[in-house]
Amino acid sequence: MSVTTPKDESRKTAPHKNGSGFNLGTYIKDVRNEAKRVTWPTRRNTLITTGAVLAMVTVTCIFFFIVDQVIGLGVRELFGVGG
Repeated sequence: MSVTTPKDESRKTAPHKNGSGFNLGTYIKDVRNEAKRVTWPTRRNTLITTGAVLAMVTVTCIFFFIVDQVIGLGVRELFGVGG
């Protein structure tokens, strides 16, 4: 059994322009137009998100510090190594 694609749903390709190819001016214009469509976050949203990231990093650092100290204590007690 083979899978076939109906003729009306065949792959569509972008039309090829006759010319030299890459055009820097057109590219920059397209980039500017696309940047206008972006929904940029507000200053408040950026500050809240940054604060949340910093808080989570701090909590994670404290957690791993405590875990490291507990493991180190266990190794020192078990093997009598590390002062």
